[in-house]
Amino acid sequence: MHQNGFIKMIGSITCGLLAVQFCIGQVNWLLLGAWTLAVFGLYVYSYIKARKEAVWERKSISRRENIDVILTSLAGGLLWSIAVVLFGPSGDLNTMVGIWALVLCLMVGSAMLMSAVPLASIVFIGMCGLSSAFGWYLINGYQMAMASAAIAMLLIASCLMNGRSFINRKIAEANLNEKKEVVSLLLREFEDTGADWLWQTDTSRRLSHVSPRFAHAVGRTAEDIEGRPFLQLVAGQAWDSGKFPPALHELAEKLKRRDSFSNMLVPVMINDVTRWWEISASPKLDENGAFHGFRGVGSDVTEQRESADKISHMARFDTLTGLPNRLQLTETLGKAQQDSDKWNGRCGFMMIDLDRFKAVNDTLGHPVGDRLLARVSERLRSIMTDNELCGRLGGDEFAIVIKDASDSQYMDMLGKKIIDTLSRPYEVDQHTLYIGASVGTAIGPRDGRTVEMLMRSADLALYRSKDQGGGAHNQYEPKLHVHAEERRVMEIALRKALDNDEFSLNYQPVVSADTGGVMGFEALLRWTNPEFGIVSPAKFIPLAEDARLIVPIGEWVMRTACKEAMKWPATVKIAVNVSADQLTDPSFLDMVVSALHDSELPAQRLEIEVTESIFMREGTGATQVLDQIIGLGINLSLDDFGTGYSSLGYLRKTRFSTIKVDRSFVQGAAKKVPESLAIIRAVVAMADSLGMTTTAEGAETEEEVKMIQKLGCSKIQGYYFGRPMASHDALELFKDHNPDTLKIDDRAA
Repeated sequence: MHQNGFIKMIGSITCGLLAVQFCIGQVNWLLLGAWTLAVFGLYVYSYIKARKEAVWERKSISRRENIDVILTSLAGGLLWSIAVVLFGPSGDLNTMVGIWALVLCLMVGSAMLMSAVPLASIVFIGMCGLSSAFGWYLINGYQMAMASAAIAMLLIASCLMNGRSFINRKIAEANLNEKKEVVSLLLREFEDTGADWLWQTDTSRRLSHVSPRFAHAVGRTAEDIEGRPFLQLVAGQAWDSGKFPPALHELAEKLKRRDSFSNMLVPVMINDVTRWWEISASPKLDENGAFHGFRGVGSDVTEQRESADKISHMARFDTLTGLPNRLQLTETLGKAQQDSDKWNGRCGFMMIDLDRFKAVNDTLGHPVGDRLLARVSERLRSIMTDNELCGRLGGDEFAIVIKDASDSQYMDMLGKKIIDTLSRPYEVDQHTLYIGASVGTAIGPRDGRTVEMLMRSADLALYRSKDQGGGAHNQYEPKLHVHAEERRVMEIALRKALDNDEFSLNYQPVVSADTGGVMGFEALLRWTNPEFGIVSPAKFIPLAEDARLIVPIGEWVMRTACKEAMKWPATVKIAVNVSADQLTDPSFLDMVVSALHDSELPAQRLEIEVTESIFMREGTGATQVLDQIIGLGINLSLDDFGTGYSSLGYLRKTRFSTIKVDRSFVQGAAKKVPESLAIIRAVVAMADSLGMTTTAEGAETEEEVKMIQKLGCSKIQGYYFGRPMASHDALELFKDHNPDTLKIDDRAA
């Protein structure tokens, strides 16, 4: 570019001097001198300025600099237009031809040397072309005028074409430079990271041109592995035995067939350690198609592979117990069903639920519970054979897939063995723990042709085992689906029972053991449904608890019982059973206060009955709620004492006013069973020492009543003194009786 500027200056000045030579003696010397100085000054000045600003050394010029170049071309065109219009016609024809020839040379030179600035070249050519045509016109050279215009037009077209080609060439160069920079950057990054390496083989599949990075990946020097078979290097000891992993077999076939491959994952032995490589390669062929070996890249992806394996293991195994999780169990069960369909066999699915596990979690904490689950999984794993896959579904639920369940006796034996094994005591953190197990079994395809149906059938069988009190094994029966559907329909009806006014309360009297006088009633909930008729509380109360309906139902019971108790004498109390779910409800205490306020029943006439199950939920705050209830003046009664854990710690934590002795001990005492007699005596003695009263439940015969009185119980409740009765029948007891000496005629009751 610098040379082009210098040539342009020298050429332009030389043409100017030649023009002066043509015009000497024919043009005024002052005018000619001024023109010569202008031409010399213009081109020298423009060259010096361009060189000073290093215009030629830059890849681009600014808009102002571009305008300067155009103005310079405009000035040059004006000067040469003066020469061809004024100087040419003033002399003879030779002068005109000479000046025109010089102008034509400058026009061609401008078109060639100024293609980078096409607009400036067009301005110069256009002015010179027009002035040449006009000059020839002045001396009647019409053909030359037309030729001048035509030449100018051709040169302008050439400038446009050259300018376009120049711009396209520069764009292509810029794109190429950009790609070169990207490739260079990638190569530098490849060299710096060292994550991948290059490898190549010859026609015999032996390594050639071993790179340092590849040698480092192999753990040997380049000289040691140069020329060795590629497969021998990566196969390790398997090369001698010939027992290649499947991936290496596939690699060998690719190399043998000279096929390209990409991102192939292969295990390799490096220093007796298995590593995972991801390699790609393609055959090297010359212009004639001759094979010259393989060239490819590889990288060590052992860490990524191990991470992927770990994630896959976590997705299919339980992290706490190490047993297969629900996902793997369902997959295995699905495959077992396919096999049983294919070979006309049977498969089985067992669901296991731990009995009394929740009590361990609530009393000793979840860490102990987790360690207990680990011990359970160890025992289950110890009794599994190749025919079974044991896993954990979640919580305290486990499951077993039996691949071949053709032998029904084997299934029964396995269920019993599981219960016996899991029921043995556990030693965890210096605690001796006793739990049990309930098992439900379903056989496929008899009990379900899909995984979901078979699991549902096993779950129904397990539910039946839990209903039997735990520690039982039941196989699925079709009627269980009927019971489940009935339970579902009953739950729907139960949700509407309150709104449809289907509940009622019966009241069973509680009398003094000494006088037989009525001291209170226990409110007992009854449900009469148009579809199911009279439903047993043993059936709908657990359903209400499972469906979380016990809280609104319990509120209705509390408010109704308090209102009814206000119709009785002031000495008669009302006892209301409260579940653990009610006690843990945040609004329970406010509800009790509201029920007492709305009914105007004194707090000391209300007795709330709870069972030991509430103490199995230490983290729920039930004990604190009981203390607040006592603080309101409400009496507390501990129901069914002796049938559960019967911990004396409960009586230390909470000040109960009454302890109720279960009817099983009452019946045993009447039959003079030593254990029942001892238990009742112990409870009575303990209650007396703690300032509590005792109520014996379930007294049905005169012998039982006499034994209760003999053992010293304070109160008696049972059919002997009265069955649960409707509210109007309970109110009828108080007619024409002195409230202070109210008694029940047992024969009338």
